Amino acid sequence: MVRDRCARWSLEMMDNCRVVTEHQSDFETFARDARPRLIRALAPVRGDEAADGAAEALAYAWENWSTVSEMANPVGYLFRVGQSRTRRRRRPRLPEPATIGLPDVEPRLMPALLRLPMTQRAAVWLVHGCEWRYSEVAEALGTSSSMVGNHVSRGLARLRTELEVHDHV
Repeated sequence: MVRDRCARWSLEMMDNCRVVTEHQSDFETFARDARPRLIRALAPVRGDEAADGAAEALAYAWENWSTVSEMANPVGYLFRVGQSRTRRRRRPRLPEPATIGLPDVEPRLMPALLRLPMTQRAAVWLVHGCEWRYSEVAEALGTSSSMVGNHVSRGLARLRTELEVHDHV
């Protein structure tokens, strides 16, 4: 009788260990893919603290993996988590493009991006720098796709004026 209970308990513990291991493996795969995307996405709004924001977001994802793993756009949601968990009052400094996996860019672009309002900066960066779809940006920023289009259009117009770009493709 005691032996049967111990055997059942051992089997249950082994099953629980398998579930935790699978859970951990799924999360590790997700985190490996999501981390660089989060850092690039958070760079225009959190600057040098983008990696901290990504770490905070991934910690939240681990704690809430059963919910996050079922989301249609978990990286977009985690962008918001990283943004809110690293909120601060002073204006961000953008990291060097090479440190977040971007190619060389026009040297005046980063300071010009910083002068954009946060919503325009985030929309332009996420759409053109991180190749997110308008719907993904809209979900991450808590707005509509058409509003993202407005932010991108206005932000690009302002950048073109400031950088004196007259022809665009």
